[in-house]
Order: sequence, then structure tokens, then C-alpha cells
Amino acid sequence: MFSGRTRFDLRPNRLAAALEAKRAAGVRLLDLTESNPTRAGFVAPADVLESLADPAGRLYEPVAQGLLLAREAVSRDYARRGHAVPPERILLTAGTSEAYAFLFKLLCDPGDEVLVPRPGYPLFDYLAGLESVVTRSYTLAYDGEWHLDLPALRGAITPLTRAVVVVSPANPTGQYLKSHELSGLVELCAERDLALVSDEVFADYAWSEDPRRVTSVAGDGPALAFSLGGLSKSCGLPQLKLAWIAVGGPGAKRAEAQARLEIVADTFLSVSTPVQVAAPTLLRRLPELQAGIRARLAGNREALAEALGGNSPVSMLASEGGWYAVLQVPATLSEEETTLRLLERHDVLVHPGYFFDFPREAFLVLSLLPPSADFAKGVRHVLDGLVS
Repeated sequence: MFSGRTRFDLRPNRLAAALEAKRAAGVRLLDLTESNPTRAGFVAPADVLESLADPAGRLYEPVAQGLLLAREAVSRDYARRGHAVPPERILLTAGTSEAYAFLFKLLCDPGDEVLVPRPGYPLFDYLAGLESVVTRSYTLAYDGEWHLDLPALRGAITPLTRAVVVVSPANPTGQYLKSHELSGLVELCAERDLALVSDEVFADYAWSEDPRRVTSVAGDGPALAFSLGGLSKSCGLPQLKLAWIAVGGPGAKRAEAQARLEIVADTFLSVSTPVQVAAPTLLRRLPELQAGIRARLAGNREALAEALGGNSPVSMLASEGGWYAVLQVPATLSEEETTLRLLERHDVLVHPGYFFDFPREAFLVLSLLPPSADFAKGVRHVLDGLVS
């Protein structure tokens, strides 16, 4: 009766079962996995959300690419980041998950493959699988900082490969794509007739400046390229469900991609009118909306570094930005046993590294977004739990 695309393993794993038991018992947990800004104490000013009540939002005028005023606002935001992306190259979606779904529909037939980074975002398999697309991973290299391993990526390409996904800065490892890496990647994609999909939702959250860094793949390079962004991370407003795809690459391929994407989008027309009308106001307030998030991330990261000190058996892997920290911990227990022990004995929840498909043990992943007091207390519990 049911499709193979939804043949999910519905059984809860041990960590999920233990978490459910804790919550059912009313235990107050220190949740160091929380990455939802609306549950981490970030409440948008009332006048920001009032823009959703603009009378223009009462009129439904379906436009497949999205309303021009919203696409112009996104275009201005790319200009802020140093990229000239005209509105006609931008298509709006209801979140980046939908953007991926649209792109997989555009680029792949059932059974085709897309390359995704490892470690990486755990939902890629689900997003691709729901489109009958297969994910193959390419491993990121780490030698004190993270790198795109172009030979490893090249070796992962098969005759069924249709696209390469990069995340910059990566989730959860936090490295940005560098100019020399992009040059090699674009050359490879053009040579193999592959599309490049760049998820740039965390692009504004860098710890420092770096002239080597690429802020977007939006442009006129030799390979078809798609840049993804959205309000969820850039403005800390995941509840508004507005994201976008900017199309770049050589003229003929870009034009055909835009025409095909427009038909895909026209089939769904999923983006609400009020949020499109509000987009210019929301993106104009971006610096204000980001300020608190930036301060929280920097403060929690500094607190974590101080808690680790110089003699801890736990180390924080280098990162350049994003919302996460990766800890390498003693491999005395499996990651599953470690996270279960922290939850059951210390009431603290962290992600095991295998959740992000780290190729080996033992890593823990912490969100840097929780309230500072909870984060500091949770880190103490983690460090105590790893030695007790």
C-alpha cells in the first residue's frame, strides 16, 4: 500500500526512548541540541511581525517565482554580501527543505545520485529519498581545520551523479568554502556536467574575517550553480517559512533551469503572500535580528573554550562559523553509550557524532544557541559526566 520512499524505520532508538521517558517524567533537561531560535529565547520585536499584517497581503496574486518586491529584497541582501544577483534569477520557496525538493525534482530522475558532505546535515537522506534520489557522501578532511577534499569528491562521482551539495559554513563542522576550493569544484562540475548546490543559510555567522572565504556561489561561472538562503537562520525567523534559490552559471543552462524551476514552483505555489510582502521589512531589519544571536553564539563558544581549558581530555574542533561546536571526547564508550549516560545520569542532551555521519568515533555535537546560563551548566554536566 505504501511507497518505498516512506519505508522509514519507525522504531525509536535508545536515545530517543530515553529522552521520551525523561520528558514523560517531567524532568527539566539541559538541552544542548536546541537550534530553534524561537525556543532559545529569541523573540522577534512586535513591530517586525506587524509587517505580516500589511493590507497588501490580503490580495492573492500567484507568481511562480515569488512576488517581485520580495525577490528584489533578496537581491539587495545578496548585494550586501558582495554579489550581484538580479531578481529574475531568484525563486522563492517555503523553506530550504522545499528548495532542496525543487532542485532534486529539477536535476534528478528516480535512482539518480547527489553527493553530500560527510560529516553533514542528517536530513539530506530524507529530503533526497522522498524524491526517489540517492545520496552518496564525500568525506571532508580535517587536519586542524576542515577542508573540501576534491580528490575524495571526484572519487565519489558515478555515472548516476547529477549534483554536488556543499554547505558553507558547514553544519555542524563550521568551515566555509574557500576560493581555491570553489575554483576546483566548479571546474569539476563543468567537466562532468554536474550542478552545484550551495546551502548558505549560516553564511552571516562567521567568527572572524577570512579573505580566502567564499560567501556565495551565485554568479556566472562555467557550472550550473544554485545558492540557497532563508529567513530561518539569517533573521532567526524559522516560523515564517521563506527561503530562496539564486540561479547562477552559464547563460543557456541557467535560463533553462530557471524556466523549469518556474514550472515546478507554479505547480505548488507554496509561499504565503503575507511573508512575501513582509520580506523587504524583515531583510532590512536583518542586522538587528542577528545581533542577539551573534552575541549568544560568541558568548557560548567562549564559555565552552574556557570550560575545556588546556588540560581537558575533551577538545573542541576548529570551526569558522555556524551555530554548532564539535567536541572530540575519549572513546572509552561508544557515542551512543556516552550520550545515553549523559542523559540518564546528568539530564543533559547532546548529539552523538554519528547523527551527523562522522566517519569515526568519538564526537559530540553541541548547539551554541541555548540560553547562556543553561549552556554553561550543561557544559559542566557534560564534562563531569565524561569523567564520572
